[in-house]
Amino acid sequence: MNHTTTQILLPDLISMLPLEGATNPHYEKGAAESRAWINSYNVFTDRKRAFFVLGSNELLVSHAYPYAGYDVFKICCDFVNVLFVFDELSDEQDGKDALTLGNIFVNAMTDPLWNDQSKFSRMTKEFRSRYTKSAGPNTTARFLKYWESYCAAVITEAELREKGQILDVDSFMELRRDNSAVRLCFGLIEFCFGTDLPDEVFEDPTFLKIYWAAVDLVCWANDVYSYDMEQSKGISGNNIVTVLMHDKNMDLQTAVDYVGTYSKELVDRFIDLQAHLPSWGSAVDSQVALFIKGLGYWIKGNLDWSFETQRYFGPKHMEIKNTLLVTLRPLECPEETDSESDTE
Repeated sequence: MNHTTTQILLPDLISMLPLEGATNPHYEKGAAESRAWINSYNVFTDRKRAFFVLGSNELLVSHAYPYAGYDVFKICCDFVNVLFVFDELSDEQDGKDALTLGNIFVNAMTDPLWNDQSKFSRMTKEFRSRYTKSAGPNTTARFLKYWESYCAAVITEAELREKGQILDVDSFMELRRDNSAVRLCFGLIEFCFGTDLPDEVFEDPTFLKIYWAAVDLVCWANDVYSYDMEQSKGISGNNIVTVLMHDKNMDLQTAVDYVGTYSKELVDRFIDLQAHLPSWGSAVDSQVALFIKGLGYWIKGNLDWSFETQRYFGPKHMEIKNTLLVTLRPLECPEETDSESDTE
């Protein structure tokens, strides 16, 4: 990285995406109830609680699932908030501690009889109970598989961070698809629509190219938007911008520009391949169409949300949306990155 760099110009990802966004009419009520539920566990320090509020996770859910009815919308808010807790707690952990936390997350979600009485396991089991009451068998099985892959990837991320190791691009992309939790979030699309796609759809090569294009679009956008926040905290190793600089010997702006170029390729792939999907019969085809529509809402909603909150860009988020110009923040002092949380 060129350490003399003080500003970066973000790619205009919103302009390159020909998709309409929307918000869920149940946002305010569902968000308030879900936030109160998470806060009732008192797992945050004051600093992390403030970051939780500024992040407006429920607003992302509103953009990502604008079609969801109130009950499933609120459950989706619960899920994303539980993910936020896990992500925040594991972000600054070493491999051993992340493994312990990850095992709690997996066991609480996959084994209804398991309970270590920790706050984190109790909130996870509460979400599981709500989700499994109405999710279809196929989507539930996939969701639980993604859950285990996600936890394993987060543990790997913590181990890499502990070693100060940065992956090559291909290895990173494989890891990022899982540790981003995007596949889990996409798994809620069927839950919200009340559909249950057969596994053969997820085995089709054309469908998978569309699916992975959507996953990568969200991952790469999150990385380029969150880069400044992460580098200021000293945790930017799990970011495609850092990986491109390290693996491809790019300077910072060139790596950011590359994200924009590749994102345009992903957008074209996502749009163009939809005309080449096979038919599984009218009933399944209609469910596939809904799922891909849901992917589109997620991609666009993620971009909109990123500029509507202070999570990535702080109080200048709307100004940065217009100018795309980010002034890099200085590295925070250790005492500014309070990571203590009560997970007992």
